[in-house]
Amino acid sequence: QVQLVESGGGLVQAGGSLRLSCAASGSTFTLYVIAWFRHTPGKEREFVAGISGRADNTDYADSVKGRFTISRDNAKNTVYLEMNSLTPEDTADYYCAARFSPMTTQIIQKEYEYRYWGQGTQVTVSS
Repeated sequence: QVQLVESGGGLVQAGGSLRLSCAASGSTFTLYVIAWFRHTPGKEREFVAGISGRADNTDYADSVKGRFTISRDNAKNTVYLEMNSLTPEDTADYYCAARFSPMTTQIIQKEYEYRYWGQGTQVTVSS
């Protein structure tokens, strides 16, 4: 079992940057794929980025490729999402999620595959 806490959201102007953090506790962190999802009212929650337990595999949604970077510091049990060139379309509640994955580096983009979720952090990008 793992507990997740997001931080780093806020209000930023279009073109700006933010770095989100996802701090984990409770279990062996390297056994988990960690992913970021985002949700906007009226839309389904969508996959943003994911990273394997030892950071040897990453995946991104097409909408954020080249602008967002996911990374992790296993010594700190923390995953980061560096978001650059933000646009109003990036406005959403951002959630990190964990999937127990001891035998694979595969990044699953389906939210129902992730058992553990944080409470979310809000990102607002003004035009």
